[in-house]
Amino acid sequence: MEQPKDATEATKRALADFAKELPADTGADFELVRQGFIGTIPDGKIVNAAGNAVWDMSTFAFEGEGCDCPDTVNPSLWRQAKLNSIHGLFEVTKGIYQVRNFDLSNITFIEGDTGYLVIDPLISAEPAAAALALMREHRGDKPVVGVIYTHSHVDHYGGIKGVLSDEDIANGLQIIAPEGFLEEAVSENVLAGNAMGRRATYMYGALLPRNAKGHVDAGLGKTVSMGQVSLVPPTVNISETGTRMTVDGIEIVFQVTPGTEAPAEMNFYFPQFKALCMAENCSCHLHNIYTPRGAQVRDAKAWSWYIDEAIELFAGQTDVLFASHHWPRWGSDAAAAFLKKQRDLYKYVHDQTLRMANHGDTPLEIAEKLALPPTLAAEWYTRGYYGTLNHNAKAVYQRYLGWFDGNPANLHKHPPVEAGKRYVELAGGADALIEKARAAFAKGDYRWVAELVNHLVFADPSNADARNLQADALEQLGYQAESGPWRAFYLTAAMELRNPRPPSDTPRQGAAGQLRSLPAEQLLDSLSVRLNGERAGASEIAVNIRFTDTGERFLVTVENAVFHHYPGREAKDAPTVSLTRGALASLVIGEIALPDENVAVDGDAAPFAALLSFLDRFDFWFEIVMP
Repeated sequence: MEQPKDATEATKRALADFAKELPADTGADFELVRQGFIGTIPDGKIVNAAGNAVWDMSTFAFEGEGCDCPDTVNPSLWRQAKLNSIHGLFEVTKGIYQVRNFDLSNITFIEGDTGYLVIDPLISAEPAAAALALMREHRGDKPVVGVIYTHSHVDHYGGIKGVLSDEDIANGLQIIAPEGFLEEAVSENVLAGNAMGRRATYMYGALLPRNAKGHVDAGLGKTVSMGQVSLVPPTVNISETGTRMTVDGIEIVFQVTPGTEAPAEMNFYFPQFKALCMAENCSCHLHNIYTPRGAQVRDAKAWSWYIDEAIELFAGQTDVLFASHHWPRWGSDAAAAFLKKQRDLYKYVHDQTLRMANHGDTPLEIAEKLALPPTLAAEWYTRGYYGTLNHNAKAVYQRYLGWFDGNPANLHKHPPVEAGKRYVELAGGADALIEKARAAFAKGDYRWVAELVNHLVFADPSNADARNLQADALEQLGYQAESGPWRAFYLTAAMELRNPRPPSDTPRQGAAGQLRSLPAEQLLDSLSVRLNGERAGASEIAVNIRFTDTGERFLVTVENAVFHHYPGREAKDAPTVSLTRGALASLVIGEIALPDENVAVDGDAAPFAALLSFLDRFDFWFEIVMP
């Protein structure tokens, strides 16, 4: 296996120059991140039932105290990595506790009259269970009395079965979420789940070694856990700002913030604790307006507006501000100052992007020119550890003006393989292109190398010299990146270019775990994006579906190569298929096949078999940096 290389002299110079522009480090953030520490578990290591580690902070020991920043890591990202390495149970204020860095996100526990209200049960069940056990060890063996999902991203709901039992869920224990949570969670993590999941392996460095030449931090947190992920629907939906609830003696005032960091999100205030939870709307960096793993572009203007509303509603009464990532702010003045600069950070990116767009600048031009004003640039918590000014400016442009920059030369461009062939020919052949690219590499012009050699890689992925030179260029860009996701994208791409993955006869299915736990309506809806229009062609199919685990009935049809489902309807002449939701998911991803004892068909089974044959199975390991 080809190994990573050292930083070049050009990269060392670039990082030295970058360090000179950073704010002064007073050590205040390191004091904040340690405040209220109670305890942790050895090495932050969490294993699943099979004994395999799903989370292990010992793999980041190379970032410990006394470890200087290596020349293969941006010094600003190194600082953030050190902050995100401090893990365990912390007291936010009396009655409110967080377990941080047991996963990408924080899990928060609020002490009620009889038990714990849980906020955001992490990505997977094992870390959530370990966090609850740590809380019980130090604060008492009490039951969970309710769960709040702050928003519709998987790192805020996927570990719910680590804090709630199946019996708790069946008995309808309160799970509170913003209105639209389920629809958005399904849309983001299931409808586009395979593509997003594959891209997330790049964004979070899941395949990289954890060392100074590999994954050091995701900016938002360390990385993602690898345990059991579930999607359990909420039982209470919050639709209006000002809604009040009391759960086990805990008073909550909600602020709904749709279209901000997530399409369905909410902040909330605890009057008896004078504590404000800002969900993921305010964290200790510049967040993504567009996330490189892929998701809907966020509304930077609305994001800023809702932070301003939170200031008006809650800041004057807030003694402590905490969030779903990173560390709290204590004191009303500190909380208000933090909120105001976060508010203005997103508004600035929004307003300045559109100002330049109205002058006729394109997304690429705006992204190159945009810089923060001195007052915002002076703060560590406005830096691009996760989002960047560069790709966020492009996101604002996209939201208002779309992907097209107005230049008709970009209206109908050749796809990468066809464009690559033409660029290689233009360069005078593969050898000539590589010669020019190597000259650019020697000058430290790694962005141009990556753009140029990408054409040859797509024209001829078997060209090992091209793949390796492209990997070398992307690697240096990764070493220079302040953003954790940018670093991870660059370095993962370099690794895959140097070590191409052999094709698999049994492709891994993405989003399979969440598919099984979907409500019936959302499960059927997710099948519509699997229907292969070419295979379906002119076929017309009608099948009655009866889910034996829920008692629900649906008519499913295919017509004009489009999949439809209709709740509560049946067609008289169509076959009726009786099965559980889990059995249907297993049929779709190929774990079982017809005939099967778990699937009963009343009538002709051929239409149902034809329907299944029209559904694609998505290969999680599709190529990204090669055709």
